[in-house]
Amino acid sequence: MKIVLAKNSGFCVGVKNAVDTARSMSGGNNYVLGEIIHNADVVSDIKKNGLKVVESLSEIPDGARVIFRSHGVPESFYGICKEKNIEVIDCTCRFVQRTQKIVKEQFLSGKHIVIIGEKTHPEVEGLLGWCNGTATIIGSENDDLNELRQKNLCVVCQTTFSLEKFEKIIKNIKKVCEKTVDVFKTICYTTIERQEEVEKLSKSLEAILVIGGLNSSNTGKLYEIAARNCKNVFRLANAGDLDYSKLKNFKSVGIVSGASTPNAQPREVLLKMAENTEVKAVNEMDDVLAKIDNESKFKKGQLVQATISQATEEGLQILLPFSKKEVALSKDELDCEVYNAADYAGKIGDSIELLVVELKPNLKLSQKMIKILAQEEVLSAEISDGKEFTVTCTGFNKGGLTAQLGTYSVFVPAKEIRPGFVKDLEKYVGKNLRLRAIEIKKSGRKEIIASQRVILQEERDARDAAKAAKEDSFFDSIAVNDIVEGKVERVTGFGAFVSVNGFDCLAHISDLSWTGVSAVTDVLEIGKVYQFVVLKIDRENKKVSIGYKQLQPRPWDLVGDKYNVGDVIHGKVVRIVPFGAFIEVEKGVDGLVHVSQISHTRIETPATCLNVGDEVDAQIIAIDTDARKMNLSIKALLPEEERHSSRQNKSEDGEEAPQKRRSHRKVEDDEISNWSEGSIAGTSIADLLANAKNKK
Repeated sequence: MKIVLAKNSGFCVGVKNAVDTARSMSGGNNYVLGEIIHNADVVSDIKKNGLKVVESLSEIPDGARVIFRSHGVPESFYGICKEKNIEVIDCTCRFVQRTQKIVKEQFLSGKHIVIIGEKTHPEVEGLLGWCNGTATIIGSENDDLNELRQKNLCVVCQTTFSLEKFEKIIKNIKKVCEKTVDVFKTICYTTIERQEEVEKLSKSLEAILVIGGLNSSNTGKLYEIAARNCKNVFRLANAGDLDYSKLKNFKSVGIVSGASTPNAQPREVLLKMAENTEVKAVNEMDDVLAKIDNESKFKKGQLVQATISQATEEGLQILLPFSKKEVALSKDELDCEVYNAADYAGKIGDSIELLVVELKPNLKLSQKMIKILAQEEVLSAEISDGKEFTVTCTGFNKGGLTAQLGTYSVFVPAKEIRPGFVKDLEKYVGKNLRLRAIEIKKSGRKEIIASQRVILQEERDARDAAKAAKEDSFFDSIAVNDIVEGKVERVTGFGAFVSVNGFDCLAHISDLSWTGVSAVTDVLEIGKVYQFVVLKIDRENKKVSIGYKQLQPRPWDLVGDKYNVGDVIHGKVVRIVPFGAFIEVEKGVDGLVHVSQISHTRIETPATCLNVGDEVDAQIIAIDTDARKMNLSIKALLPEEERHSSRQNKSEDGEEAPQKRRSHRKVEDDEISNWSEGSIAGTSIADLLANAKNKK
């Protein structure tokens, strides 16, 4: 008898993850929503650990933990659990999650959702909860499709549905629908591979054994495919359902199992066939066992169920199916953080699932690689959907950069490294690359051709778009004469750059102070927030000018409050004109000393007595704030006796008076002459005032 075991058998990645998670949670306050998989034996084992199986969230108490199985649940269930403080252990298959995402996005975009699948299947029931239960369910190519005629459709499929039926239904939909039909082929690729393999085996073998839960949808699909091509198809829940007498006369038998069937069950079926007591059957099975026991017949990448027979310091000794010969399993190939032989001593006789890694020169098995490949399978599906991934560049060649992602080699063409030309490829070695797949080659040499440029370009475009939108919003919200708040970010010799609502505006140095400044930091401090007024907007060139001084009082605006007629000020001569001298009272405020107010004696020009830069005291004799004028007098501060010196020299004799006046005038003229030539002490009005004070 020829026995053929299907290569694609046993748990898929999603189911294995859910089952392993359930087995790791025992008793207490732990629940699983619905049967973890459609396999009675597995469900029974899980229940023995104390994990409670419920059919409704209402059965789960607040604060408990719940597993969402691989079939997925409606979106609302996550919110309900949050309200009840129930911790969710989400084991939804990645392929189902992808379908959920498509349903939600397409529904929100206005499409009518069509789900091809079994109406009562948990996955389909869950998908309905991602489009408010409005989807149309189609389970047969004979279903009436007239209601879809005038609708824009998005079509998805149950991940374990029959590929053949799916394609027939899609053809029917496209014939009937007069609007847009977007089709997403969401059948899991492992499901497709299993169905294709069963199709092939059932056409070439006399009998087929289909092993798996009798309520399993994907196992049922395999049975339907096999029965369509082969007359002798037997569906078994487990080895207990096997009646070898019905098989013994067949020359060839195939064994297939569904995605929810643990690998141990096909093995148990084979062992039962091998242990058959009929001599003829034993002889036939000997040939099969010999082939299975022959290591050279293993295929690279094949999963095998072995039995732990010994635990040593170097690793484990294991027995392969139907073999009494032990094979070494290195501790480096075990899925554990730290290997300890004592930890495995109590596991002698336990089953262990292994992957055939190498065939030559010796058979090499690995448990660790199963986990790596399972992760890669999920990652590969995500990468195929455009998910970004990261690798470290390990080398380069003439065409681009090279790296490794698990068992996949990664190649990034030079033009896909970044926008623009890259001359030096060597500088990328050892650096992380953020990539998106362009092409994935799974057959032969596994390779991912990827691009970093598309990610960087998208981010640049997004930044530019965000910046443009922000600028448009800014310019729409601002106008000349608006009062705005801004933070001083940086200063230059010509002004300060101020961030106003995230946009750089320029406050020119000339617009910082009414009195002028030599440096921006004399007025503004970096990092501080001030108020400014908008002076000019140039939307086309993206420029905004703002002023600070325009919100500050001008010096003359405060003069009326600070100064009164009669006040004495101390100032500096800033300029001299023929009719007087201007004194800087304070920054931005100048007062005029008329030539007649400089000295009691007559002078021809202010320059005779004053020089630019001289500091003098003067009395305010008039203020006109509206005209911004202040009149000052220096001579008003001179001693009183000097004002009346001519009167003191006058005699009661009328004849002598003119002579005395002339004499006095001559003395004054001489003093002015000598003062103007710098020949007497006190060469300025300031000195004269000082001398006058001393005389007092």
